[in-house]
Amino acid sequence: IGELNIFEGVRELKIDPLIHIAGSSEEYGLVYPEEIPIKETNPLRPLSPYAVSKIAQDMLGYQYYKSYNLKVVRTRAFNHTGPRRGEVFVSSNFARQIIEIEKKRREPVIYVGNLEAVRDFLDVRDVVRAYYLALKKGTPGEVYNIASGKGIKIKELLNKLVAMANLNLKIVPDPARMRPSDVELLIGSYEKFKSATGWGPEIPFDKTLQDLLDYWRSKII
Repeated sequence: IGELNIFEGVRELKIDPLIHIAGSSEEYGLVYPEEIPIKETNPLRPLSPYAVSKIAQDMLGYQYYKSYNLKVVRTRAFNHTGPRRGEVFVSSNFARQIIEIEKKRREPVIYVGNLEAVRDFLDVRDVVRAYYLALKKGTPGEVYNIASGKGIKIKELLNKLVAMANLNLKIVPDPARMRPSDVELLIGSYEKFKSATGWGPEIPFDKTLQDLLDYWRSKII
């Protein structure tokens, strides 16, 4: 009853909101090499509670579009990073550890999880632009991948950060950073979104990583 009352109120006020559901590439979960690059039609095989929650949000957005004709546009963003990225995320966690070493705040050892996973990384500023365009030019009811179409091993990402900081350090696997079931391969196709909005990634990944290191240099005194 509460749900119906909410939408009756929306109709009475003549509100026609645009709603963006920000999903995740983690929804795809287990992906096979022959499915690369991943399209929006790929099966969803989630491998974490987070991924399951994102699928639920994604499908609810579609259901509200079908049931109530709400203008819901869904996106599935692949990995993104950049300045101010939370340190719980792999790229920012590495960057913080590296800058702490650079500033003599810790021993020259960096602790890591699975370095063999392949991810599709974007600059967060490109992703924000994509979210804006999804609402401006996206078709309600549709779902769009936000991706670069390129993959990089986490090991290579770490090597890039270390090289940029020009440090000698030791890399140590940390069992606590290993997931019980990890997504090994995520590379997306953004052709559908490009066709709808004209969007494409613009910021080179090396600049993203350099800006991330500089961010942590400004934070760690």
